[in-house]
Amino acid sequence: MLLIAEVTPGVIGCTLPQSRPAAVPAPSAEGAEAAASSRSDEKMVVNAQAKPVGLVVCAERIRPDAEDTLTWFREQGVRCRIISGDNPATVGAIAAKVRLTGDRKPVAMDARQLPDDINELARTLETVDVLGRVLPDQKKAIVQALHVDDHVVAMTGDGVNDALAIKEADLGIAMGNAAPATKAVAQVVLVDSKFSHLPDVVARGRQVMANMERVASLFLVKTVYSALISLGVVLTAIPFPYLPRHITYIGALTIGMPAFILALAPNTRRYLPGFLKRVVRFALPGGLAIALAVLCSSWILPRVMGWNVETAADLAELRATNAIIVFVLGVLVLARVAQPLNSWRGILVAAFATAGVIGMFVPFVANFFALQVPTGREITATAVALLLAAVVFVLCHVIVAIAARIISHGKPTRQSQGNMPVL
Repeated sequence: MLLIAEVTPGVIGCTLPQSRPAAVPAPSAEGAEAAASSRSDEKMVVNAQAKPVGLVVCAERIRPDAEDTLTWFREQGVRCRIISGDNPATVGAIAAKVRLTGDRKPVAMDARQLPDDINELARTLETVDVLGRVLPDQKKAIVQALHVDDHVVAMTGDGVNDALAIKEADLGIAMGNAAPATKAVAQVVLVDSKFSHLPDVVARGRQVMANMERVASLFLVKTVYSALISLGVVLTAIPFPYLPRHITYIGALTIGMPAFILALAPNTRRYLPGFLKRVVRFALPGGLAIALAVLCSSWILPRVMGWNVETAADLAELRATNAIIVFVLGVLVLARVAQPLNSWRGILVAAFATAGVIGMFVPFVANFFALQVPTGREITATAVALLLAAVVFVLCHVIVAIAARIISHGKPTRQSQGNMPVL
């Protein structure tokens, strides 16, 4: 902040033209003593008759979207820190202006006071929000220290001195006007250098990861029950329970087309570690239930119904019944994947289930996919088989959930330790 004053000629220590204003620093409350000392050293005396004619304020230009972007990250559980080569007091003032830490005043620190030991540095960073006078090697060390506590770190920057830290971070983000070396080591480059695009980047990443988990779960269920049914057929020497055209029809309605729609659906769920574990935990009980239901039907129904699987007609009826079982359980798996069902997702599941039932009554579709509508005694047998299949479906999910809880009991996770991503 500068105070512009108009003075008369003959000021002690200097001679100024009558028409030229002199710029005199206006001391703040914190710097009054330093300002007085400076004036004493330079032996400069301001004319008592000087009159202020203007006030010049110098400040950093803050982007209008900075505060909103930082607020969004804070609400998402991401702790943001500012590390800069500028004076920590200046950086701290800017951080407070954009509400880096919300209602709390950000804690600023001079990087020259940081410890060299990585573990001590990690403990120091837990209480610091803003760091000034940071050297390039220190930026890299800060990222490494955050990794000590299993934080997921994203680093943004535009200078060459940010390149080491951006390369070390889990996600390096460079601005479009950054140095070529910085952009070369970054995973993401904001072409127009707008920090406000980062929430969109995070949202798109969450959509991809969450929807990929849904789709992977659907396809893995089919893989599990196909493998188990094939194994059961080989070990017990029975005809295969259904035709390939059956699985084409069922897979299209319970996996293929729903997966395409779910993959493009909006999804704001925050990413959680353990992708493979959750997919396997979901697919295993569903695939196991379908396999057991189909194999039990293939073993028991021929004896109950008096079917001779050596004849084409009886084998076709058995396979048509098994196809119905796979379809119904496939719809249940789809309903679990598409949760919550109190929105368009419920309509999606109902639409494909209805399409599957209607297809059985369309002659062309039924003939092409070898579908049969149960009649006579087959209705009762199919109903009982579906009831038992539903019971097996529930039991498999309960047993697998209990087993997973026992196996994972006592194992610490990143969420249970309270750690959160750091930007």
